[in-house]
Amino acid sequence: MKARTTIAPAIQGSGQTPMAAASTRRSMFDALRVPRYGFLLATGWVWGLARWGIGFLGAYLANQLTGSARLVQLTGVAMWTPLLVGGVVGGVIADRLNRRVAILAQFLTIIPLAIVLGIAGLSDRLTLWMIYPFMVVVGIGWVIDMTCRRTIIYELVGGERVDNAMALESLSSATGLAAGALVGGTAIKAIGIGPAFFVVAGLMGIALLLFLPVPVLAVDHNRVAAGPGPLTALRQGFSLLKTEPTLVSILGVTAAVNFFYFSFSPLVQQFGTRLGADALATGVLASMTGFGMMTGSTYIARMQPRQRGKAYTIGALGAMFVLVPFAQSTSYPLSVVFLLVSGIGMGMFGSMQGTLVMTSVPDEVRGRALGLLSTAIGVLPLGMIALGELAEIVGAPNAVTISVLVGASLTIVWVIVHPQVLRLTS
Repeated sequence: MKARTTIAPAIQGSGQTPMAAASTRRSMFDALRVPRYGFLLATGWVWGLARWGIGFLGAYLANQLTGSARLVQLTGVAMWTPLLVGGVVGGVIADRLNRRVAILAQFLTIIPLAIVLGIAGLSDRLTLWMIYPFMVVVGIGWVIDMTCRRTIIYELVGGERVDNAMALESLSSATGLAAGALVGGTAIKAIGIGPAFFVVAGLMGIALLLFLPVPVLAVDHNRVAAGPGPLTALRQGFSLLKTEPTLVSILGVTAAVNFFYFSFSPLVQQFGTRLGADALATGVLASMTGFGMMTGSTYIARMQPRQRGKAYTIGALGAMFVLVPFAQSTSYPLSVVFLLVSGIGMGMFGSMQGTLVMTSVPDEVRGRALGLLSTAIGVLPLGMIALGELAEIVGAPNAVTISVLVGASLTIVWVIVHPQVLRLTS
């Protein structure tokens, strides 16, 4: 299926020939030439830094207080569940409402709550059960960011630069994952678990300030008025699964990776304990996935491979297979290396994910398609629950091994039955 794209605003009417436009796409930082895209990218990076820091803090607190794989996994479940139940709703918001206002609203909700948790920590009143609702709110903000901000990215840079913009977005997200875990581990070691929430509140405040210069991209109210109502639009979002087989093929791989691979992330706390690592060393271990994703994303941003779908699928499978030796390792240095290599595959996967979704559907339903992507990613909490229960029975190492081997096998079967994703090219 041929990708449906639009002409980039920065190229349209610029006098460039198609050959010249093609050559500029080879620049790793081409999208940064578009005015204000840098602010969007920086906002996403700092937001990701805070989000992954929050994820680390919540999982660390659960592990320290209980030592239970189930309760550690539930911190991830709380943060990721909104993507499962709210992804398509977020897509409707992105298609119909003021995206900029929605993004500002989630910042202004999360920041005060993080400050409240910091105050509770200072007064020794911070409990595990305060964390779970906070993680849910963070997850809701994540849905809004994923659907609204990424839709703004496409509108700002256009179809000609979207590959590069989304690769840089993935690189930014991976950097946030890596640095967020390090920030969380360092903050806990330096000032304690409670005051560490002030750190993430400060990061969210910086992300808010970086977002303020982003231009207001007005919703086309004539198109919205002529279009379906919110409930009908919601139903139409799900109906894309009937009319867009390529989208289905992409989302199937996404769902498998998130259910069977990413579900292990809170359990890094238990692997750290198993390897005798303190908070900082566990933060370093958790950051390796992010550093690997940075490497994979950099490759995609620089090379912009023509075989988009194959890079997406091969990256996912490679990441899952390399996680097996990590799960069985009893050496801290080897564990660091295995997570780093696995993350490289995830970087290739993540760099292609948003681009494939946005360029496989018509312009008018792009937000809803991204909402479906959020929902596919949102199966992650179900995977976390399943993995947590399995880990209670067979231990974290064996549970992770079983999970990724089953996930890789199902992914291979999926792309054999639904091969459209493998045919996608730039």
